[in-house]
Amino acid sequence: MNVKDFDFDLPQELIAQDPLLDRSSSRLLVLDKQTGEIKHKHFRDILSYLKEGDCLVINDTKVIPARLFGVKEGTEAKIEILLLKRRENDIWETLVKPGKKAKEGTVISFGDGLLKGTVIDVVEEGNRLIQFSYDGIFEEILDQLGQMPLPPYITHQLQDKNRYQTVYAKHEGSAAAPTAGLHFTKELLEEIETKGIIIARVTLHVGLGTFRPVKVDEIESHHMHSEFYVVEESEANKVNDAKKNGGRIICVGTTSCRTVESASTEEGILKAGSGWTEIFIYPGYRFKTLDCLITNFHLPESTLVMLVSALAGREHVLHAYHEAIKERYRFFSFGDAMFLADLQEN
Repeated sequence: MNVKDFDFDLPQELIAQDPLLDRSSSRLLVLDKQTGEIKHKHFRDILSYLKEGDCLVINDTKVIPARLFGVKEGTEAKIEILLLKRRENDIWETLVKPGKKAKEGTVISFGDGLLKGTVIDVVEEGNRLIQFSYDGIFEEILDQLGQMPLPPYITHQLQDKNRYQTVYAKHEGSAAAPTAGLHFTKELLEEIETKGIIIARVTLHVGLGTFRPVKVDEIESHHMHSEFYVVEESEANKVNDAKKNGGRIICVGTTSCRTVESASTEEGILKAGSGWTEIFIYPGYRFKTLDCLITNFHLPESTLVMLVSALAGREHVLHAYHEAIKERYRFFSFGDAMFLADLQEN
């Protein structure tokens, strides 16, 4: 399957630069994954599509201020790093710009020496392993010096850093937000629970793998970066019980989807546990646990468009994207949302 099969033309002005004041007032394109039928709604209307006994799976990861700006000791050259994965002994896998200034042995100073990092290795894709040294608590220093790692298509910093967090963010570790969850308010989640929908929480720390561009022509040759996930036993039980009782499993975002599918048996039983996943979902994949998906609109030729196409069919998805462009929907992280389901079940 060729990467160009997932291309589409997106006008630059449809890329959302700021979140809406009311998270749940974004638009919602509802797509019947069987027929391709489309309905135009608002996100708070999601309530009418959820039924008692359904299970909504959310990713409660929390974005860390993972972008740091420093200088190379000795030359004062400016260096930017993005924290990707925490290793042991204060070592992080990082993305460094410009990489040519960060050879092994390079020492980078942040915040006038409040934090220092030494490049100890160059690994896959040119990422750097950096060992940090500091006095105090790393998370507090990071909160003081770091910036939220907004995607490159967002051209300015946020006034309120919390708008790049879901209202249920809990476990720190992501280099990017699970953006489908940004549409939920605490009030909407309470209404959902009151209606008898079960909410299960899983954790996947979003890294580079979710956003890394596909650089090969044939998508089957693409390799995903690994991302760390956790499924607690209590939450696995919620999903399995809902499934057993005839409820639908509705994942909020591609990260929740990838977690559930990574941790499920071929029979669709979600297993508690933790680990690293490199799962790559594209058309032809057979979903084991997930039934429906709430997601944002994604970049052309991205692994995320491929995942959505695996659920609803490439033709249906690309037609929905063209409709969204025609109707001037807002795209990407702070944009509008889609709900992919079998509407005949509603």
